[in-house]
Amino acid sequence: MTKTLEPQFYVENIRRSGLTIYDPIEIGDPNFWIPAPTLELLLNTSLRGLSLMGFPLRTRSKVVKTEICKALGYPVPTSFAKTQPRFPGQFFDTYVQKSNNLQVWNEELSLTRRYVIIRVSDADIVQRVKVVIGDTLSQLDTTGTLTQKYQARLNCRDQAAELISATDTDTLSLAVNPALILRDLSPTSNPSAGAMLPISTIFTRLRSLIGVSFPDSGHDQERRRGADLHRLVCQSLGYSTYADDGQFPDVRNQVLEIKLQTAQTIDLGLVCPNSHDPLDVPKILDQQIRHCDVRYALFYATTNGTTVTITHFFLTTGEAFFSRFPQFQGKVLNAKLQIPLPADFFE
Repeated sequence: MTKTLEPQFYVENIRRSGLTIYDPIEIGDPNFWIPAPTLELLLNTSLRGLSLMGFPLRTRSKVVKTEICKALGYPVPTSFAKTQPRFPGQFFDTYVQKSNNLQVWNEELSLTRRYVIIRVSDADIVQRVKVVIGDTLSQLDTTGTLTQKYQARLNCRDQAAELISATDTDTLSLAVNPALILRDLSPTSNPSAGAMLPISTIFTRLRSLIGVSFPDSGHDQERRRGADLHRLVCQSLGYSTYADDGQFPDVRNQVLEIKLQTAQTIDLGLVCPNSHDPLDVPKILDQQIRHCDVRYALFYATTNGTTVTITHFFLTTGEAFFSRFPQFQGKVLNAKLQIPLPADFFE
């Protein structure tokens, strides 16, 4: 079982390597690619409390980027190039936010790009840093103006529980462990060889949620509904604690994405489940996990306005997703995105 690496492991490696922020790093590189949760921890530790008071916007941006370089072990360039994204090596953009209205100009949200969103107070003091993947950010857009939106259709049949993929993809199948006990692991930790259950075992454990009910927080509270289901899933899988860092996939430790459906349309955001794009996790057995390797748990439920009751459960790999759930065609484009961040986004 792979030991979780300390954040400074990456910082020291980068510092000794002589790499710049413009030198490309393969996603999942075990020595230099900083996974999103670790990136968030490093930036919070270094940037929180930083004063940007009195700086013009351009100077403020340069100060923030300079501090990020120092935090991650990179040399500070003489001048910052206008690249997309601004930090190509770790593939992320930065946004300094005083309000909850995030604006992304003149480009589509990227599936695998990380977005570093820095919250500052009215006094221009950095309070919190949040790192989110493009797809996670797209899910927060309530205006219907996503740059790209994948959708599929869920049709329930006679079976209440369906295991669409009997086995994991080749990438994951060599890393699973049927005898694994999850009690001492965290749902948000990185997946590793020997620390993942087979998809068939996940199916056996989660099918017990059919018939389970929980309070309905309302149609305008999808995040809370999802969190309630996420908590039940963690418990059924065997974790002793519940954790959710808002990243894709929901249960990062098991490469498991959870979707609660009260309607037939499945919103997939920027993630096309059968995509071969790399997932933002360290390599396992020298193989990079891709989006098509992710396990998707879909729970169909009914609600009477007070209580949500799970009636059907489906489990599939991303690779086999569209063999059961037909994909809608088409996408929506927009030059500017205005994404209202939820009130609890930085909590």
